[in-house]
Amino acid sequence: MSPQPQMERRSILAELISRGVRLTAQRRAVIEVIQESGGHLDAASLLQLARKRTPAVDRATVYRTIELLKKLQLIDELDLMHLEGEKHYYEASSKRDHLHLACFQCGRIEEFSTPLFEHLKAEISMHCGFEIRVIRLEAGGRCRACAGSAIAHLNRRGDRQT
Repeated sequence: MSPQPQMERRSILAELISRGVRLTAQRRAVIEVIQESGGHLDAASLLQLARKRTPAVDRATVYRTIELLKKLQLIDELDLMHLEGEKHYYEASSKRDHLHLACFQCGRIEEFSTPLFEHLKAEISMHCGFEIRVIRLEAGGRCRACAGSAIAHLNRRGDRQT
């Protein structure tokens, strides 16, 4: 199976500007970090990275910005199988819904998108009459690399026992 292409994300700044939301330098720094991140950020990481851009960013600005972006459905809040305790992670909303695959062994998070997910949402809507606005799905297990190293380890162990 080939690796999934990077998820296409919505432009948070463009959305906010089109809605007339006031953008201070501090808020803009937080938003740019979220938008440009290749991964999933918790609030502490977001604060640290935003301060590198604009040192005046404070914790309250980060949390107020997160709440605003969640309310406007421009970011998604994830718990990622609670791999690191009760932390929440944030990512810019993507143009297509996707699943998160969390490796219990190494902590890697992969994103996966498939037309089957869209079919599942359509089936839920059709059978239940439920209008889905937000959907999150996470699967926990072992990533390809960790599963491969476990198999290799078992094979090496088996070679020694024969």
